[in-house]
Amino acid sequence: MDEQMRRLQAILSRIQGADPTLGEELNSKRSDLAKAAPAGPGFGPAAGPAAMPMAGMAVEGAAAARAPMPQVVPETIVLRTGRPVLRVFQDEAKLEFDDAESEIWRSRLKKAKKQLTQAIRATGRIEVANHPRFQWVGTGWLVDSEVVVTNRHVANEFARRRGDRFVFRSSFGDTMSADIDFLEEFRRKESKTVRLVEVLHMEEEGGPDIAFLRVESSDQLAQPVRLSARAAKADDQVAVIGYPARDSRIPDQDLMFDIFGDVFDKKRLAPGQITGTAHGLLQHDCSTLGGNSGSVVLHLDSGEALGLHFAGRFLEANFAVPAALVKDRLDRLGRGEGRPTPAPPQPEDAAVTTPAPVQPPTPTSHTVAFSIPVKLQIEVGAPDFGSQSVLLQTSLSAALPGPRRTSPADDIIETEARPEDYADRAGYDPAFLSEGPAIPLPKIERDADQVVEFAFNGRKEVELRYTHFSVVMHRKRRMCFYSAVNIDGKLSKKTVRPGWRTDPRIPANLQIMKECYGNEPKFSRGHMTRREDPAWGTKAEANLGCADSMHVTNAVPQMQSFNAGIWLGLEDYALQNAREDDMRITVITGPFLHANDPIRFGVKIPRSFWKVIAFVHDKTGELCASGYTISQDNVIPEQEFVFGEYDTHQRSLRHIEQKAGISFGSLTSRDVFGDEDEEALSTPLGSFSEIRLLPKGA
Repeated sequence: MDEQMRRLQAILSRIQGADPTLGEELNSKRSDLAKAAPAGPGFGPAAGPAAMPMAGMAVEGAAAARAPMPQVVPETIVLRTGRPVLRVFQDEAKLEFDDAESEIWRSRLKKAKKQLTQAIRATGRIEVANHPRFQWVGTGWLVDSEVVVTNRHVANEFARRRGDRFVFRSSFGDTMSADIDFLEEFRRKESKTVRLVEVLHMEEEGGPDIAFLRVESSDQLAQPVRLSARAAKADDQVAVIGYPARDSRIPDQDLMFDIFGDVFDKKRLAPGQITGTAHGLLQHDCSTLGGNSGSVVLHLDSGEALGLHFAGRFLEANFAVPAALVKDRLDRLGRGEGRPTPAPPQPEDAAVTTPAPVQPPTPTSHTVAFSIPVKLQIEVGAPDFGSQSVLLQTSLSAALPGPRRTSPADDIIETEARPEDYADRAGYDPAFLSEGPAIPLPKIERDADQVVEFAFNGRKEVELRYTHFSVVMHRKRRMCFYSAVNIDGKLSKKTVRPGWRTDPRIPANLQIMKECYGNEPKFSRGHMTRREDPAWGTKAEANLGCADSMHVTNAVPQMQSFNAGIWLGLEDYALQNAREDDMRITVITGPFLHANDPIRFGVKIPRSFWKVIAFVHDKTGELCASGYTISQDNVIPEQEFVFGEYDTHQRSLRHIEQKAGISFGSLTSRDVFGDEDEEALSTPLGSFSEIRLLPKGA
């Protein structure tokens, strides 16, 4: 069975089991579609592609090429009936349904009209000024008089901690500012924007994903949404109100458009149910996307907030901070108490035992309308995918590479080598750049007691030497602190990729084998030293360098679509700028390893990575060094926030030293950034031309 079809049927099965009344309506809808559709595979008893378009729909051009398979169309419409995504429009009383008409949801939402009106008016889109990339960053809602609640990871885009207070970030010397627009509705030009004047509180990383912001006093403010005093119960009927944005990380882009339509970034309401609780977190099946971060999870009967939505996986699971925890932090803030430290864990894959969230509908034609006090309508029309970014992810619409599927060879771990087989490996050469000073391996300063030591050739070693590169391992994390490689671009050779292997010089229990690796939602083995980088020299040397790069000691868990854009091409770009008669560079790459990194499949997953490249510049003949960072924090499962994923930043070596807990020694003095202000360097790179490879004035 097609994977998409299987997922749709699993979702619908869960909805029908949890909500029998709605389930009857969904069965009726499915039956009506089967009767109305032309016979053919997946539709009913007969044939052909003619079954694909629904009545009144014309599917042409590029849209036709992306149209779902015939057997998927009816189930998608049934899903849109069971979990609609509705437009909020002009605060007027109107509900519009097309092919996904639901009398059940019409009745429920009409009954909850007063509660919905209040919550809709209290919910807004958080917008930013002087941000290097974005105009808005998430959703927030009034939780108290002049207090907006949102997620920490939303507020972190424009605010940060400084000592015992919080301040707005700076970008290129300008201080960022933030507002909240309580309208931003489909086809509505008006706005109801109020300034966010103060960041009151942001929970620490690893704590609940909560932030409180103070809004400027205004007569435009709606009544705050009350926080529920009772714990949410499974099958409570709820609605999420927020601003879903197109999420380029979702593999099922066609299905996302079919469910949400082609209108993003506007206020939407998505009804659904509470599906359970796990590890102190609330789970629900309302349809959300990135941009919904910070949305209210509203109980339809009481009109009270049951939770603060913060994360989700498309068609799999949605998570919210329970209202009781939000209230606890708000009460502490009101009493002027210091930051609380206890917090529930972030969701782990093992905790996701409930069925996946259900995605909302996108209507087509044949509108049926009636009035209630809030105008809500399902998305209409064929999606327009627009142009695709080929090189770099520089916009919200740019699609990431599709999910990488692990090949059978990826799961084969060779373990037959002996320690003595590595006696001829010279490893990383500090004097590789002959015209510059030696570049020793970085010194581990934080967690120095976790450096893996091993006996080899009668000596105690910490450096795992391979062909043209070396690795230093972290004992507790079972992955490398860093991998350092010498690259000779003039002697590079093409090689064939072998399978993964362990290193017999250190115990197998200090190496991550397979537990967190595999097809999504598991991770891929991400090379720290790229496979092609040590593949140079004689043919035998190149083949050995390539094979050595396939040791699990050189791999760190990364999202399947991680290596893309600028990050993947940094070494090649540096080689183009190295001395033409030499074409040699040294590259040191590693993960930032922190105590609060999320645990997935029993393994702590690094949130971000760093890279330092050193070479003798062709223009000056001088040794120079430049540092870079990239984060997968925004795309690790359960982190829904879509903005800025996989952004590569050029950063100072001092910044990397401080964050990674290492020292580059004298190489720091060769940093092209020198003593420049660190925060001014935080803008993500949009192209290779923005990379600085020489100090100012050189």
